[in-house]
Amino acid sequence: MNLVPQFGFMELMLIAVVALIVVGPKDLPKLMRSAGQFVAKARRMAGEFTSAFDQMARETEMDELRQEIEALKKDNVFTKTKQELDESLAPLKDELGKETDAMKESIDKTEPDAPPADEPAKPPAGP
Repeated sequence: MNLVPQFGFMELMLIAVVALIVVGPKDLPKLMRSAGQFVAKARRMAGEFTSAFDQMARETEMDELRQEIEALKKDNVFTKTKQELDESLAPLKDELGKETDAMKESIDKTEPDAPPADEPAKPPAGP
């Protein structure tokens, strides 16, 4: 749908003749120059308007894509599987931690002169 009326050769000739009669040959170049400037300004404004709408459309599309990506991240099969594995392995990790602590305590009880397992052994002082 085109909102600008379509002018043919005959319509343009009619407008030129009427402008020549009304304005006169002396002021016609000034009128044509100002008409050209007006048309250029109107085209420039229409271009800016169009680019602003295009920019808004791109931003809207980017927001939609971001939302889709976030939804895919949340509903990801791998994420769900990892979460289920972590939940099922949590009791095992707790037991393993308890056993490790118990082993450290028993080692500390059997070797009272030895430094704790967390600290490195110090070299003996020399003469």
